[in-house]
Formats: sequence, C-alpha cells, structure tokens
Amino acid sequence: MADVSKDQVLDRLRTVRGPDMEGNIVDLGMVSDVFISDGKVYFSITVPAERAKELDPMRAAAERVVRDIPGVKAAMVALTADKKAGAASQPVSRPPSPSPAAHSHAGHAHAPAAPQAPRAKTGVPGVAAIVAVASGKGGVGKSTTAVNLALALKANGLRVGILDADIYGPSMPRLLKISGRPQQIENRIIKPMENYGIKVMSMGFLVDEEVAMIWRGPMIQSALMQMLREVAWGELDVLVVDMPPGTGDAQLTMAQQVPLAGAVIVSTPQDLALIDARKGLNMFNKVEVPVLGIVENMSYFIAPDTGNRYDIFGHGGARKEAERIGVPFLGEVPLTMDIRETSDAGTPVVVSNPEGAAAKTYREIAARVWEGLKAREAAGGRTAPSIVFE
Repeated sequence: MADVSKDQVLDRLRTVRGPDMEGNIVDLGMVSDVFISDGKVYFSITVPAERAKELDPMRAAAERVVRDIPGVKAAMVALTADKKAGAASQPVSRPPSPSPAAHSHAGHAHAPAAPQAPRAKTGVPGVAAIVAVASGKGGVGKSTTAVNLALALKANGLRVGILDADIYGPSMPRLLKISGRPQQIENRIIKPMENYGIKVMSMGFLVDEEVAMIWRGPMIQSALMQMLREVAWGELDVLVVDMPPGTGDAQLTMAQQVPLAGAVIVSTPQDLALIDARKGLNMFNKVEVPVLGIVENMSYFIAPDTGNRYDIFGHGGARKEAERIGVPFLGEVPLTMDIRETSDAGTPVVVSNPEGAAAKTYREIAARVWEGLKAREAAGGRTAPSIVFE
C-alpha cells in the first residue's frame, strides 16, 4: 500500500467546513504543517481562542476524515487557540465557563474579576495518585530517577504505571527495554506496554526513534492528554509521570489539567542545577501542586577500586535547598557506574540488583514519597484524585 501524502490529507481536509460553515479549514489557512510518520497523521487547527471549546466538533470532523484515508492508521489533531484565526473578526460572546485552553490564551486581557473556585481536574479512572517527576534542566538524571522510583514503588508492593511525558526525547522504551507498538483495543483506547511488572506509555512506542518531532505546543498538549486518558491503565496505586526537563508547555499542561497528587524534583548538588530546580518548584507552587520533596541525584561518587568517596558536584546542596524552602528531602542517590550501565541496558538497578545499595536507596525514596502521599490524604490535602468518568 502506498504511503499517505500531505496532499492527500489536505485534499480530504478541504471537505471540512470552517467556522460558521464558511469555506474550508485548508483554504482558510487554519491547518498547520502536516506531519506523517508510520501511517499516523499529526496536525493542528488554529481557531479563535474564545471559540476553542465550541469548535471542537470541527476538530473531531477533521480527525475523522483523515482517519478514513486508506493507509492512515491513526490521526492526532489538536486545536491551537489564536485570536487572529479564521473568522476571528466576527463578534463572539465568551462562554460563561471557558475551557482551560481558552482561559490560558484569552483570560489575561480582561479586567480583574472576583476570585472563582478552580475547576475540578478530571482524574484518570482506576488511578489513585499521579506523581510527576520533574527537573529544572536536563542532564540531572531525571528519567533514570523516575524509572527507578516507579520500580521501587512496585518493589514496595504497589501497583504502578509510568507515563513518559517527554514528547521530544522519550526514554522509557530504552530504559525499560520495551520494543514494538502498543495495541489498540476498543473505542480508540490503547493497551499500555509492560515490563518488570509496571505499565508504560511513551511516544517512543508510537514514533520511530530516528524521527524528529517538530510539533507546536497545542499538539504536545493533545498528545499528552491522549496518552494519559486514552490508555487502559487499569487499577493503579501510583502513576509516575516522567516530565520533560524545564517548565514549558508539557509541564504546564500536566500541572494545570491533571490532578497531580504531587511532584518530585530531581537536582544535582551544584548551584546551577539548584537554581534551575527552583524554577520547577515555583511552577508547581503557582499551579497549587504539592511538592513531595527533592532528590539529590549524582550526590557523590564511590570509587569502585578503592571505595573512597568523592563529592564531584559538591554535596548537600539539594538537602539545604529543601530545608530552606520547607519541603521534604527524599534522599541522596550516588553517581555509580552500576546505575548508568543498567539504565543504558534497559535493566534498571532496582530490578537488576535489588539487594544492592542503590536499589535500597531508591526503595527508601519511594517509601518517603508514598508516606508523603498518605500524609496529605490523611490531612485532607489534594492527594489521590477523585475519579470522574468523562
């Protein structure tokens, strides 16, 4: 079967009417560049910010007509909010309860209004608590920490899944030695991949490793929500989310739209990494996501030949930062060849050497994370999300 072309997709999209049934979305200039990989089609549609919720049926229609093209396996379509999009010049009234997407783009231009109660975030059926693992910058070992934390939670007797939210640099397929494509069951629901007893979802399962992901923010948001809500996670005590580094679209999407039970911040001891870690802490504080604590990764190095300890990146910086801002310090993870080599091989240290010192450290960190979740739950804090079926 011949590969699907962009021209085929655009021709089919010309059958989708624009806002108010005027013209079509292609000729109105509302369709972004079309990205095609392995029979999957990705694009976004730019619409007026204040009409994003109202025009979602148009997005669904575009997705439907593209999925019907022979050779197309799946289509992922997102709405991009833009006040200057097609038909934006026509007067429109703001809905009484704007969607989060509309508010984030248009809600800052109007005069201050009386405080309103935040809208409840929709939980994921069967998932008791969602925990984000984040870092202010790359290169601090966040993904290695996330995967070993998930496996340590499993080793401590919990039912665990992990969502790889790094769209541009997914690492879970390699870290967990999982290959192949996930199966689609019914109603567009995807069965997650699984290894070492934990369920896993990652963009790395859907797109080849060599493919460069060139996506706009709204497409990232749409992909994240689909990987979170259109996956058969089953019954989980904890879903660990490996966030991309920094404080961009993906992080804000997860923090604003998902009922996160809490966040774990990963940093190394040196001042530069701690400065970046503070950005992540501030972001979660602003969106009212509790910080469960800080992990100091690459905390120290034990020479394998002599057993001597070396503080290559300094030591204790993350602990001091945690004490300064009043959040728990979860533990110190050493810089060891064992952790690096097992991670690269897809056999994380928690499962490859469960009785070793590094695995013990991760299990202790996992126990502190779980204790923090239960403490917040007992205190009436926002821990396990209320389960709401859409």
